Amino acid sequence: MQERRVQNRFLCAELARVNWTIGADRHETGEAILEDICHTGGCVQLEEPIPVGSVVMLTFRGQRFDGRVRYCVAGEFGYFIGIKFAADTPWSTDLAVPAHLTNLDTVTLQMPRTH
Repeated sequence: MQERRVQNRFLCAELARVNWTIGADRHETGEAILEDICHTGGCVQLEEPIPVGSVVMLTFRGQRFDGRVRYCVAGEFGYFIGIKFAADTPWSTDLAVPAHLTNLDTVTLQMPRTH
């Protein structure tokens, strides 16, 4: 059964840094684009894949969010990497507001209906 999130996701466009650990001694870092975010996680686009289950640290706007990779999917210009934040580092707009933050619930409500 596929896991489904129940929290509202916000679309955004924000440069971020991702640090991750593979195994006990391999540490990597890369520049990413934060694509969307919610209280419990986010999605970044990165030039290289990160293995599912890897421990990651996402940093943007001076804030750090720890977590684990939930998925990694190849896209046209890199990889989309889903991160589930650790319980002690949830995101909120009180901590860091990404550029171009868009509430998907608001957009959906404003879209005209077609019949």
